[in-house]
Amino acid sequence: MTRTPTRLAPPRLALVLSAATVMAATHLYGAVVAHADDGPSVPPGTEASASAPVEVDPNDPDLKLPEGATLTEPKVLDIKQIVEEKSGDERREDTNSDVTFALQAEVLFGKDSAKLGAEAKARIVTIAGEIKTQNATKVRVFGFTDDLGSSAHGDVLSRRRANAVQAVLGQQLSDADITYEVRGYGEQYPIADNSTEAGRKKNRRVEITFPRTAG
Repeated sequence: MTRTPTRLAPPRLALVLSAATVMAATHLYGAVVAHADDGPSVPPGTEASASAPVEVDPNDPDLKLPEGATLTEPKVLDIKQIVEEKSGDERREDTNSDVTFALQAEVLFGKDSAKLGAEAKARIVTIAGEIKTQNATKVRVFGFTDDLGSSAHGDVLSRRRANAVQAVLGQQLSDADITYEVRGYGEQYPIADNSTEAGRKKNRRVEITFPRTAG
């Protein structure tokens, strides 16, 4: 009987060679680890470190104040809270030391006028109640205008409006020992852009400020 030589199938030979190649590469270079390429990139030098944090020696002389030096007194930061009506007609600002009410001129007066209407007086009466609650003994009433018209006219008008507001406060707080500071600043100290009507409307205002002593 004639025997036919046995041949190794090409696919199996390729598989054996491939496995041998991988084993050789593993032996020479170590195991191959696959990495996903879809994670967030990390800037060089910011990679996470497994090392322990550096220990700080509390007795290090570089951490001590020089002889004769002292720390500054602790200071409480002034926090401001602002509440404004949706219409923008009235705004209240509270800080650690003061309370300020800002009323837009249109709510208080007619155009180029310093005469208060009934609604305006009602708002001022409410503010007088807050002054009583805070037991304030000093009240500042400042008037402001936009930059339309002459500066001199704005100074006079803003002062007349501040005087009108102070007069109502004085009537409501007649039994309290309060000192008033009343000024008209005209177009000085704008709080908004005078190039737009919306900004000018915010700048035409009267501000009432007093110390915060309660609550």
